[in-house]
Amino acid sequence: MASILEIEDLEVDEDEGLMQFVGFGISKEHFGVNILTVQEIIRSTEVTTVPNSPSFVEGVINLRGDIIPVIDLRKRLCLFNPEKVDKRNWILILRIGNHVAGFIVDKVTKVLKVPEDSIDPPPSIVISGLENQYIQGVCEIDGKLLIVLDFESVLFNEEYYALKDMEYEEIRLVEEVDVA
Repeated sequence: MASILEIEDLEVDEDEGLMQFVGFGISKEHFGVNILTVQEIIRSTEVTTVPNSPSFVEGVINLRGDIIPVIDLRKRLCLFNPEKVDKRNWILILRIGNHVAGFIVDKVTKVLKVPEDSIDPPPSIVISGLENQYIQGVCEIDGKLLIVLDFESVLFNEEYYALKDMEYEEIRLVEEVDVA
């Protein structure tokens, strides 16, 4: 059974000049995602593997009737350590544009309130590689660096459309099984 944390359950203020992020961790690194993109956070749900999907795509889940692709963010960010895989990881369900996708992370920490002016753009050496274009900024919180990710950039266009095709294929397969 999946445990679910609805984003409405989180305490959210409308403070001027503050950005709000849901904090999460992968390996020893700390990340944040804009709270406005988070639909919900779930834990311990079964992911159905989809053949011939990109290596960082774990598969799809059925979340209250919606088929949602699930990406292992550890693999996507090249922070994957097979020795430290926990089958009880968290899945951030994010709304990206008009679509929803799940992202596996090691842990979810808390809602972080960060002054907008404390978020620095990533150093140019970091974003010079195309694979790092999804880093929106960096800031320091409690003596640790927080990497703010732009999830609209995490997936390249061709990968995003491949995920959309996976959603439709999975729906078609489910409908065929239901009919039989």
